[in-house]
Amino acid sequence: MMPSTSSTPRIIAFGCDHAGFLLQQQLIAKAKSHGFDVIDCGTTDQASVDYPDFAERVVDKILQHQAEKGVLICGTGIGMNIAANRHRGIRAACCYDVNQTVIARQHNDINVMCLGSRISDEAIAFDCLMAFFQTDFDGGRHQKRLDKIDNNVA
Repeated sequence: MMPSTSSTPRIIAFGCDHAGFLLQQQLIAKAKSHGFDVIDCGTTDQASVDYPDFAERVVDKILQHQAEKGVLICGTGIGMNIAANRHRGIRAACCYDVNQTVIARQHNDINVMCLGSRISDEAIAFDCLMAFFQTDFDGGRHQKRLDKIDNNVA
């Protein structure tokens, strides 16, 4: 499935734990080379850290309108996904291939993409990253469903 054309977000917040550090560094370099402004929310090396701390940093950048979208990376993406989705206004999804990423944008209007460094190699992760940036939300019946979610979150 090919992503729809979108105006590319200009500011992307990245965050990772120790397991995602190397993949994050690779993706940040590629994002910058494609003209994105990047906010690096850490971590700064492969020393063991707690992923919720870095998910919180990225979420804060989005909720404070300092970044348009976020990318979170841990070993599987699952922990980051759980941590990010605890916040109203954040719609995060684990994205392991381009088709999944496109559908998550089109149908769920995700604003945070979670990647697993132990699941996806750099090439797949980069393809997902570009699909995340370039795919628009379809709206319509999907907006109605997101509204229901927003109304049920305390």
